[in-house]
Amino acid sequence: MGDEPAGAEPPPRPGPEHPTLGMAGHSRGVWTFSADVDLLRRLASSGFDWLALDAQHGPVDRSGLHTVGRALAGAGAAVVVRVPAVDPAWIGAALDAGAAAVVVPSVTGTADAVRAARASRYPPEGDRSWGPFAPLWGGPAPGPAAANATVQCLVLVETAGALADVDEIAATPGVDGLFVGPFDLALGLGTTVDALLDDHAPGNPLGVVVAAAARHGVLVGAFAGSPGHAARLRRHGIHCLAVTTDLGVVAEGCRAVLAEDGVTPAG
Repeated sequence: MGDEPAGAEPPPRPGPEHPTLGMAGHSRGVWTFSADVDLLRRLASSGFDWLALDAQHGPVDRSGLHTVGRALAGAGAAVVVRVPAVDPAWIGAALDAGAAAVVVPSVTGTADAVRAARASRYPPEGDRSWGPFAPLWGGPAPGPAAANATVQCLVLVETAGALADVDEIAATPGVDGLFVGPFDLALGLGTTVDALLDDHAPGNPLGVVVAAAARHGVLVGAFAGSPGHAARLRRHGIHCLAVTTDLGVVAEGCRAVLAEDGVTPAG
């Protein structure tokens, strides 16, 4: 769609070696379930390294990507989209909207990871179709080579199948990182989140993921959802973390204001 913009030399591919690009090895993000652009803009400019839009368990749909992408362009934090599934059309649309990274759920093995990776990049590295949204509102869009060098495709490790294939997934061309979903992974393994986070025995699931990422030089991240869970994940060597959610920020802000006010309403 449209003419291809001229691009400069492709920048370095993002990952653990390039902490200023997209989701970095040591970074803090906020996970959001809202489609409210005013709230999202405030969160994106509040000091987080990245902001994740949840299109799997939140209200952001394909029609909303254009609105949210335009609102968050240049807002501060890098934009990440958790797409609903291993869906090339959704992956492409999220990147067209300006996402620096996609987090791809429902991966059950290496074949799903290959599909996700190819959907994230233009030919010859992948199958992504040309059609960035930014020119529609007068914004710049990188050319194919620059986009291929800078976008990030992170595969969610949240199923027993993905965990079993994690070494092959980490080695898949175009997979830039492994992202742990502890809630679904615990369900898939028949355990609890607390047991998963507290397991430091040899061969523990989180250790297996971290080791696979290290062997293949890709990023490893996770959804924590709270600073407490973030601290426990860091003890496993995972430092790219969604440390809170939009719901958590609102709840904590309300509690802080009421505690500072210190007045107990009468009656």
